Amino acid sequence: MYQRSMTQVIRKRLSEKRRFIQVILGPRQVGKTTAIQQVLEAIGVPSQYAAADLPAPPDTGWIARQWDIARMKASEGKTAVLVLDEIQKVSHWSSEVKRLWDEDSQARRSIQVVLLGSSSLLIQKGLSESLAGRFELIRFPHWSWIEMKECFSLSLEQYIYFGGYPASASLMQDENRWGQYLRDSLIETALSKDILLLNRVEKPILLRQLFVLACEYSGQILSYQKILGQLQDVGNTVTVAHYQRLLEAAFLIKGLQKWSGQTIRSRSSSPKWLALNSGLVSALSNRTFDEWRQDPAQWGRLVETSVGAHLANQGVIEGIEVYYCREGNHEVDFVLRKGSTLTAIEVKSGQKRIESKGLSKFKEHYPRAKTLVVGTGGMTTKDFFEHPITKLV
Repeated sequence: MYQRSMTQVIRKRLSEKRRFIQVILGPRQVGKTTAIQQVLEAIGVPSQYAAADLPAPPDTGWIARQWDIARMKASEGKTAVLVLDEIQKVSHWSSEVKRLWDEDSQARRSIQVVLLGSSSLLIQKGLSESLAGRFELIRFPHWSWIEMKECFSLSLEQYIYFGGYPASASLMQDENRWGQYLRDSLIETALSKDILLLNRVEKPILLRQLFVLACEYSGQILSYQKILGQLQDVGNTVTVAHYQRLLEAAFLIKGLQKWSGQTIRSRSSSPKWLALNSGLVSALSNRTFDEWRQDPAQWGRLVETSVGAHLANQGVIEGIEVYYCREGNHEVDFVLRKGSTLTAIEVKSGQKRIESKGLSKFKEHYPRAKTLVVGTGGMTTKDFFEHPITKLV
């Protein structure tokens, strides 16, 4: 659903006469490259595609060379499309893109430029520094259950365990092979190439441990101090918070902030850790699908991770903020905010219906807020994943 709509957005924007740099941003292995190649084939105009995901990061001369090829293809008044994949791998990429883009604008060359990236921190830093007013952002999230079901016939239980990585779908019949693929080809590549290779990380072991811990405690609230205690590291909370941002920029995890109605307070709270794809949790646990299903408590945690990841991934596209709420012993799993509209969500995966005191307390503080139970006693998990997030707020 979202991936198909994002492909349609790319095609529509490339067909418009307005000239903006299209920046496609999202996790590894979610189909960004496939989508742009399909668009190029469909629109049938001259194009030049090149990826900077090389053993050694290229310099800005690489950008200029690819640009020159696109310019040759755009000769004689034709329009050409230039696609630069994994652009964040090139040092000072944004200033070089700005220089070349401005040259083409002055010369009235008809070149459409598309940049693809899998590190939001580096991409957005470059955009804000050099390309303000020259770009449009297209976000590619992790795949939803609807998309995985339509393409690979995944059941909801399979999606909760395997997550939304389309490239791994062909390996799901062999769980050991699937888990090894996610750990080696996806997780390790994201950590090594998207974070450690491109950012200054003084304690790479601590960063890796933080990622594992965030997945292990996905769906739970854990302070930075407790994390340092778990890791038995002498680092400080500032370092942990910095590494959290790097992992978030690679679309691996999210530290949900506490909802309090006050931005300053929410940012200073202990985060609720969330893996942005439940497959990350399953792959790192080294437990089989059957082992997860036979443990109701652990399966409930995985269901909550899937629900939270769905809200976080789709919320970014729709401009919906996602928080958690806890006052004393009363907790709400997720709080959605869109403008002045609030929705409090509780996830219940047990067999017995238990009244949610957290939702009641939240309603007392915010009488106009919507409340929703996902699972036992409320909207079924299946209906939730089939329900557009825009209709929840």
